[in-house]
Amino acid sequence: MRRFARTLAAVALAAAGVAGTAGWASGTTQRAVTGPPPGSASWRADGVLGRTLPDPGGATPHQVRVFFAGLGDGERQVLLERHPSVVGNLDGAPLELRYRANARALRASDDPRYAGLAAPGRQILAFDPRGRGQVAEVFGDLRSARHVSVVVPGSDIDAGTFDRRGDVYGTPAGMARSLYARTGPGSAVIAWAGYTTPVGLGLDAATGALAEAGAGRLTRFTAGLAADGLPAPVVFCHSYGSVVCGLAASGLGATDLVVLGSPGMRADDVEGLHTRARVWAAKDGTDWIDDVPNIRVAGLGHGADPAGESFGARHVPARDARGHTGYFAPGTDSLRAFAAIAEGVSR
Repeated sequence: MRRFARTLAAVALAAAGVAGTAGWASGTTQRAVTGPPPGSASWRADGVLGRTLPDPGGATPHQVRVFFAGLGDGERQVLLERHPSVVGNLDGAPLELRYRANARALRASDDPRYAGLAAPGRQILAFDPRGRGQVAEVFGDLRSARHVSVVVPGSDIDAGTFDRRGDVYGTPAGMARSLYARTGPGSAVIAWAGYTTPVGLGLDAATGALAEAGAGRLTRFTAGLAADGLPAPVVFCHSYGSVVCGLAASGLGATDLVVLGSPGMRADDVEGLHTRARVWAAKDGTDWIDDVPNIRVAGLGHGADPAGESFGARHVPARDARGHTGYFAPGTDSLRAFAAIAEGVSR
């Protein structure tokens, strides 16, 4: 009976404690944004090129790449102008075309949340205004990069908080920008906020529904990078983002999978991730995530601690990091280690 009571208490704490970057607050239930990008119906019906366009909901990134490879510059421009929201989010389309399409879609938006994203010079690789908004931004020259990293954030991240000024290293843009500054030429870093994240605490943060939806979007996104001829990425996963990465691990095609401040990956150990990627884990001693029980009962909680010795992940030092969002802060041992992994030095 006492063991049962302790289990119930642990489940309750998991429900109240598994979160991302917002701290201790109430959670609100979110509906995951899934499916093809906005404007897909008009795209499917468009016969402007005299041929069938690849179905955004069914064509593979490889099929998309082959389609665009067969178009001339003028034909690509026609599709960009008529369907910027589809072209900008179509995994497998040339990244240069996606940049231009998303810049066009952002300029056309009157939503103040997106004004900063429309600034000249930003390389927006994905932009979906549905729901709370989803964004992916590139730092560096992705086309010429020898090493590519993808940063997957945790809770409370959307288009409005993608690069907020407060708690910079808890945002995908802040984490990616810091990593890129440490790696520099020859590397590129993508801040990927391409899924619906939990808001605050609550069942969304303690369960895997949003992570499952996000995992499908992440695997398709990395397949699109591969189809466009880019190097296999190193994927960095923060907080609830590590739950997404755990569910997506077998399909990411990553060289390395790095989790930080993780509540669990819905696997008992590295073997349970079914990935050929090297798996790394970091957790600093001041991170409150350490107080969250690593359980998985009745769908609540995310399982074993990836930073625990029995999980089998490679250790990333994090003595200098502070709190749940300090891992990418300049000058930390964790950032130095992340850069070495991103550049292929730590093998």
